[in-house]
Amino acid sequence: MTYGQGRTYKKIEVIGVSDKGLEAAIQKAVLKAQESLEKLSWFEVQEIRGHVGKDGLISEYQVVLKIAFELK
Repeated sequence: MTYGQGRTYKKIEVIGVSDKGLEAAIQKAVLKAQESLEKLSWFEVQEIRGHVGKDGLISEYQVVLKIAFELK
């Protein structure tokens, strides 16, 4: 079977949050989704935002993702 042929996927939206950076926020979201979903396949970054602390430094990164998983 060719990759992707005969498969059906669903996408959900999740938000990853981290004070370590964008990649860490993405990874947290994917790992959390993996806890309750099977056969994760890919992700798409929809939005990137964050929080700026009183000192002017970035204190939190927030990444909105769509994560796809294969339906049974």
